Amino acid sequence: MLTHDIPGVGGRIRAQVEDFEVEEISSYPPSGTGEHLYLWLEKRAIGPEHLTRMLAQKLGISVRDIGTAGLKDRHAITRQWVSVPVHAEANLKKIDGDGLTLLQHARHANKLKPGHLKGNRFRILIREPNVALKDNLERILNTIREIGMPNYYGPQRFGHDGSTLDLGFRCLAGLQSRRIRPFQYKFALSAVQSLLFNDYLARRTNDGFYRKVLLGDVMSKRETGGLFVVQDQAVEQARFDAGETVMCGPMFGKHTFAAAEDAAEREANVLVLNKIAPNAFEGFGKLMSGTRRHNMIFIKDLQHDWEPEGLRLTFSMPSGSYATVLLREVMKNEIAVPEPDADSDDDSEPEV
Repeated sequence: MLTHDIPGVGGRIRAQVEDFEVEEISSYPPSGTGEHLYLWLEKRAIGPEHLTRMLAQKLGISVRDIGTAGLKDRHAITRQWVSVPVHAEANLKKIDGDGLTLLQHARHANKLKPGHLKGNRFRILIREPNVALKDNLERILNTIREIGMPNYYGPQRFGHDGSTLDLGFRCLAGLQSRRIRPFQYKFALSAVQSLLFNDYLARRTNDGFYRKVLLGDVMSKRETGGLFVVQDQAVEQARFDAGETVMCGPMFGKHTFAAAEDAAEREANVLVLNKIAPNAFEGFGKLMSGTRRHNMIFIKDLQHDWEPEGLRLTFSMPSGSYATVLLREVMKNEIAVPEPDADSDDDSEPEV
């Protein structure tokens, strides 16, 4: 944890569904023409898979015809774009109800696909915080504003009681049949990659290298996303300090962009300490091809307000980052992963 030495304000989240609001930040607006309808929807306490089933039923279309850019948490009020075929327009009046509201719609040329979003805006209420620790809150938030926040995966990434992660290790070791659903299989394997990234980042932070560029680090240009390997520490440290670049940690896989020198040694040690062979990711094809993830994110609009009901946080995060990581810094509580609904088969990963 970045601010482990500053006691948090405690409190509770998700006491009511209204306490947690998430709004998608789209990569692009609908153009107004095309064979797809983009629906700007608000849903209340509805999971991602349940949302698509509801829409399919209400609009008289197939679930396969529905496109989404990102998955939104069940235990929240969320707003997001969803695409459907234009022939569903006649049934749009049937959408409202059962926790679902159509806010606006417009045409576009292509179907929405996963990843077609910049990020998410959050508005979160922490109930029963320790008001006496207001100064601590200021110190925590100012630290995050000034030096960024570690881009850890949140606990929901690993499933309730770590069930998704346990399944992932069984899949990686060849102990789990592929007869489980393909999405579940892929999701479980990526949970292992996420754990290893978290371990890498925690060790780096604890060793004092959170903002220190290492020889052989893989860096990303913040404007363009291009990757390169550090050959001159002094030059690249200056570029990082100027906000031009950011370090990227490994999402281990067969084709992960390779680090070098000191950075490569640290990354290899993560596999050793977790008792995973370097060739363990082979044989899974594209499921474990590997990639890179920014070590930190920068939250420019992080704000807070003390309200009669508690502490309100508002902020934006890039796609794939987790609000629960920020909440853990602020509260210093372990963030519980809600149990799956009894009638749900949803194995999807909410982005909060």
